[in-house]
Amino acid sequence: MTRQPGLRASRRSASAVLLLLAAAALLAVLPALSVLSAPGARAADGDPTVSLSKKEAGKGGEITVSGSGWRAEALLMLLICGQSTPERGVVGGTNACANADGRAVTTDKKGAFSKKLPVTEPPKPCPCVVHVATVTGEQALADAVFRVAGHPTKDLPKQTGGGKLAVLATTRLEGDSSLLTWFGAPPARRLVFTVGNLGSAPVTDPVFEIGTAHGVYAPQWEERQWRGTVAPGAKAQIKLPVELSAGAHGDYQVSLRYGQKVLAEQPWGVGRPWGVTLFWVLLCMVVPAAVFRIGMAVVDKVRPRPAGSHRTRTPATRRRPKRRGRTGAGQDATTAPGATTEATTNAATTTDATTAVLPWFTPDSAPSENRPRPTTKGQA
Repeated sequence: MTRQPGLRASRRSASAVLLLLAAAALLAVLPALSVLSAPGARAADGDPTVSLSKKEAGKGGEITVSGSGWRAEALLMLLICGQSTPERGVVGGTNACANADGRAVTTDKKGAFSKKLPVTEPPKPCPCVVHVATVTGEQALADAVFRVAGHPTKDLPKQTGGGKLAVLATTRLEGDSSLLTWFGAPPARRLVFTVGNLGSAPVTDPVFEIGTAHGVYAPQWEERQWRGTVAPGAKAQIKLPVELSAGAHGDYQVSLRYGQKVLAEQPWGVGRPWGVTLFWVLLCMVVPAAVFRIGMAVVDKVRPRPAGSHRTRTPATRRRPKRRGRTGAGQDATTAPGATTEATTNAATTTDATTAVLPWFTPDSAPSENRPRPTTKGQA
């Protein structure tokens, strides 16, 4: 039985088409497999990823953290955090991370990086992750599973059943600055907002996160727990304290986050602490003046004295007032002959002293008692 040539050609073309379809399917599956094989990758296709050279290491060791898919030339922060999983993130916030032993790295033009990170024990028990987040610009983060050998392990806190909080009204900042803020004290306010429970289960003692950002920097998050219960379908007004660092001024952005979702943002313009500026201006004026006065006093002490400046002057003797006595009959008594002689001697001494002190009198022209007094008209 002979086969027809047309049938053979059709079979060959069909097999070629099947091979092409299989190759196309294989090419489509390979990228997905590569993403799934990346260790610790938390994000989906197109999101930043993180990979570790080791999945477990002890305290004092070192691992290499690599990543890709990040923003080009972005500043990243690398931390080892406890009480965290890639699915739930860092539950305890950055307070659960070893912040003192973190590292910073800048991505290249392709958005990739590689950095060595020392292994330290976080303040919270494991499960642990290597947390990578942006410091400036648009916020992005990724976590990779990591185990610190010898570090205690504890289950994560249970999530609330079907509770879901949402902000229902516009947020605002309450409070005023005190006089101390004008001199550099930390500015403080209260963030006031109203939330509603849109879920089917009550939310008890929710833990919010307050973030403050200045300029292009990413928010610095701090946990704030509110004591109370929000029933399903109910709403509640919440006030949380917000505080900046000492001497802070300029335009700030206050963010409110619950879980992994940012609920609200509120701008905050902080005035400049002009009291600090006034203090430095006064200090720059007082210190040079004090140094100048001290220098002048030292120069006055050590400079040479001109000749004759140490000559002591003869002090002029004071005339004693004449005492007038009274007689028994109430009349003024005449001065005794001895008293007259003493008064004349004192007057002569005073005249000699005056003549010696006053330089514009010469010995010949100085007044003297031995010269004859001018006669008055009518006297012999």
